[in-house]
Amino acid sequence: TALSEDGIRWERGEEIKTFNTRTQQLQLFNTPDEVEVEVDTFNRSVITENFNRTVCKALAEQIDPSLPGKTLIFCVTDDHAQLVERLMKEAFEELYGPIHTDTVMKITGNSDKPLQLIRRFRNEQLPKVVTTVDLLTTGIDVPSIDRIVFIRRVRSRILFEQMLGRATRLCPGLYGDGDDKQRFLVYDAVRIYEALEPLSSMKPVVSKPNVTYEQLANELKDVADEEFRQTVKEQFVAKFNRKKLTDRQKEHLVADTGMTRKQAMDHIRKSSPAELAKWLEQHPAVIRILDEKNNSGTEYLVSEHDDELRRIERGYGKAAKPEDYIESFRKYIIEHADTIPALVVVTQRPRDLTRAQLRELRLLLDQEGFTEANLRSAWRETTNQDIAASIVGYIRYVALDQPLISHSERVQSAMKEIMASRPWTDPQRKWLERIGKQLEQELIVDRDALDAGQFKALGGFERIDKVFKGELDQILRNISDAMWTAA
Repeated sequence: TALSEDGIRWERGEEIKTFNTRTQQLQLFNTPDEVEVEVDTFNRSVITENFNRTVCKALAEQIDPSLPGKTLIFCVTDDHAQLVERLMKEAFEELYGPIHTDTVMKITGNSDKPLQLIRRFRNEQLPKVVTTVDLLTTGIDVPSIDRIVFIRRVRSRILFEQMLGRATRLCPGLYGDGDDKQRFLVYDAVRIYEALEPLSSMKPVVSKPNVTYEQLANELKDVADEEFRQTVKEQFVAKFNRKKLTDRQKEHLVADTGMTRKQAMDHIRKSSPAELAKWLEQHPAVIRILDEKNNSGTEYLVSEHDDELRRIERGYGKAAKPEDYIESFRKYIIEHADTIPALVVVTQRPRDLTRAQLRELRLLLDQEGFTEANLRSAWRETTNQDIAASIVGYIRYVALDQPLISHSERVQSAMKEIMASRPWTDPQRKWLERIGKQLEQELIVDRDALDAGQFKALGGFERIDKVFKGELDQILRNISDAMWTAA
């Protein structure tokens, strides 16, 4: 957006609003110097509703809450997560009409019973979009998350990878029967990738929920699910392990429990969730001591600067633009066309490509950042055509200038040619139809493929070969030839 690129700026002498979270008061003052704020401190030291509204409107166009899949939005603070929750609801309703109030939900440490809300996010249809801070960075399993949104920056690669990890769980049948989740999308409103690029140090950051001790104690007492209670206990232990107590707090802890901080820590670790819940009920001062906070409040600058969406860019590994990605793929294929054996086969003798060679080639290209999903996306962004070509199709397109058509269309064209090549018997035609359908699912159908799955149950290659009077191997080669000469 304009503000994320240019920053927020107040000129010298300009009136600035500040907001104190404790007093809930707005104050005005005239700045004696210029004030400039960049995107990495948005929502951390500056409340900027217009930036967030612009981002949420753009997200609403990319995310249809009625479709399968769930979205997780990482925000800076609890207040920021609440703001984004409201703005996402407004953006959805403006674009799609009325939505259920639980379609978008904030789940942070300040939520009431956050772990139960996480379980709901995982198991129920709603919410579809969740705004959070770092409650879901580790240890939370919601396989249906297929979109991650960053409206905050972090300076730890490990924390960043933990955040991304929320979307890496496989989810069979997410989009329908047989249509599995195979990838996830990242929406980056604050250029977090760019900000992390120069960081060479990887400080280990273990980020746990910023939930209060009182909430965790209530979860231990109220939740019946034993596995869930164990998760709550582990979070209590991790939180207490990092808690720094003042001398006064240490004295109060000993007075109430008869234990030093270390003894209390050991006791909590050894306790079962039920035992911990009972101990906390017997020593209510423990929660009061641990939840003590600074009462001075936080003061934010308030920005009312206008914002606007400038563009949406898609990243492709090292290449910033889709056309650059396709060009780098072309360059890589041409440079290695004579040195990588599988590429030699793909470009010169595609009928001879084996399943093992295809696996090796895909792994090699994956390591270089070239995948079918990214190539398809880059092609769509560049040409406005969505073509589900195979990796072999993309290679032959850049290396041989062969027309790019979808894999399904290529198979259907080849099978049409084969069907018309001779007067097949009715059983032969039915087997060819089955082989064609299998080819639409796989790139190569050979002897191994026909000795597996549904074909194996029906007798495998040898049985089918008899139907074709010993010519099946040659027929499969003819199909492959027809596929890769199809225009």
